[in-house]
Amino acid sequence: GIINFCANNYLGLSSHPEVIRAAVEALEGFGAGLSSVRFICGTQSIHKDLEEKIARFHQREDAILYASCFDANAGIFEALLTPEDAVLSDELNHASIIDGIRLCKANKYRYKHMDMQDLEAKLQEAQKHRMRLVATDGAFSMDGDIAPLKEICQLAQKYDALVFIDECHATGFLGPNGR
Repeated sequence: GIINFCANNYLGLSSHPEVIRAAVEALEGFGAGLSSVRFICGTQSIHKDLEEKIARFHQREDAILYASCFDANAGIFEALLTPEDAVLSDELNHASIIDGIRLCKANKYRYKHMDMQDLEAKLQEAQKHRMRLVATDGAFSMDGDIAPLKEICQLAQKYDALVFIDECHATGFLGPNGR
């Protein structure tokens, strides 16, 4: 057998018999899709059920389901940040984070990959902005690096910033029980 570590199917679940069986049941019960996105064609019970399971898995009160992480990242920064704010992004963040940041009107700072001294310098420079958001991948899929989240959060707390972590490449295999 072959395990493909260069795709999004890290755990090999796309060909797992239980996943295939669940997909067939979903096709039989819901069809091949709504033919558009939820905000046009509506939310079905299958959406709410999955959001509830995701929230429970992550031990959170709720979750919002997007068609892809790319879609989530395309929308989050514009919704949270204004031209009065700043976003500080690791230079090796995933393309979807970078594209999401490009779409927003916040002031943009890039810090050297996982370099906490550079992040701190950028946080000091960004103090003039109303709000600061540090954006990082949790696991950098192209390099296998794991972000120093404890240090990032400590700096964010020191400089009164928020932290955004894209965990799409870490969920399921990093941390206790993949959380």
